[in-house]
Amino acid sequence: MDASESVQSTSAKSPLLGRSLALFVNFFLIILAYYQVKAASRSLLLEFGGADALPYTWVYSALTLMLLISGYHVLVERYTRVKVVLVSLLVFAVSMVLFRVVFTPSGLLSATVFYVFVDIFSVVLVEQFWSLTDAISNGEQGTKSFWFVGTGGLVGGVVGGLLASALVTYTGLATADLLYSCALMLSFVFIFNVGLWQAGLYTEAHEHGAPQRATADWRALLKNRYLLLIATLLCFSQLAQPVVEFQFLKVVEQTFTETDQRTAYISEFFSLMGVVSILINVIATPAIHRVFGAIGGLIVQPLILALGAIAFYAQPTLSMAAVMKIGDRGLSYSINRASKELLYIPVDPVLTYQAKAWIDMFGYRLFKALGSGLILAVTAWVDAPTSAADLSWLTALICVFWIITLLQLAQAYRRVLANA
Repeated sequence: MDASESVQSTSAKSPLLGRSLALFVNFFLIILAYYQVKAASRSLLLEFGGADALPYTWVYSALTLMLLISGYHVLVERYTRVKVVLVSLLVFAVSMVLFRVVFTPSGLLSATVFYVFVDIFSVVLVEQFWSLTDAISNGEQGTKSFWFVGTGGLVGGVVGGLLASALVTYTGLATADLLYSCALMLSFVFIFNVGLWQAGLYTEAHEHGAPQRATADWRALLKNRYLLLIATLLCFSQLAQPVVEFQFLKVVEQTFTETDQRTAYISEFFSLMGVVSILINVIATPAIHRVFGAIGGLIVQPLILALGAIAFYAQPTLSMAAVMKIGDRGLSYSINRASKELLYIPVDPVLTYQAKAWIDMFGYRLFKALGSGLILAVTAWVDAPTSAADLSWLTALICVFWIITLLQLAQAYRRVLANA
């Protein structure tokens, strides 16, 4: 490489590096704000409804989100993404303050509404972030930078959990007052995004006559067995997730009776889970992908989760429940997510977007609602009160079907790669 080629290479890398850092910070701030109220919403629901109220709340949340996400995509079709993002940030920041002013955590109804509100906030802002990031990036840029950008969210979760715990432990703020902290951070996110917009970062790659992306279409999913297997894989993942969270929060409820103490523990636990996810993402994921590929990365989570469920059944303690929870979400946020994205690379881009949009936006919430219904059905069929440990057999059974689906997907993945 001569001097001129070296200069061109360096200049090409610099804009990508600068944009990646900006998106890293942006995602860090969004998740930092979310983690101010994530633990609070769970702690207050346990306070007034107990763990038994969780499955019902997850169903309410899933139904509400599916309706709102449909409306959100109508807005995106009418207005530019960046304007929708900026307005959403302002609306949520103001709503956090207003919600705290009128919100008195005094019963199950208010705690349920608060939980659903926080869930809507997290899903909308995260979906907006990735939608906008995808729109301003091409395939090569995404391959090089998305892992780094996603790590910003993991770091934000670690810092956000520790900060929320410190605020309720060492200041005069109560659990519900974390809404103010969240609103303040959303204001910073708004200012930061206005700066990025004015700097020209949010110029979409599909502008200036480039072809627009196709819209989400569930029919594209049904016509392709390979994509249908990916959706089934997500289904089993989301069936297991509410069962594991119910088990974990059930033990937390029994262990911590004071609200702020419980909030502090949940916040610190989320931070620990974020650290584990970062370590896996940076150390284990690249090595496993090099040796075993995407399928090898995908099989880690159901195997570890099944072992964790068996261990929790044998020793139903808080520490073992925490290990099982990390085996689920800690791996889902790291190696499982990175491995899943690799499955879409050999598929036609238009077909990928049609199916992926449905899977990630609608299917994700629908499957979680089904998992919540599964908990309600199992507990209704059992005459005696079901303990958290008794549901471990259900988690392990889901993992078995999860692994069977993954083995079928491995065969289809090899055929898709060969055709590509």
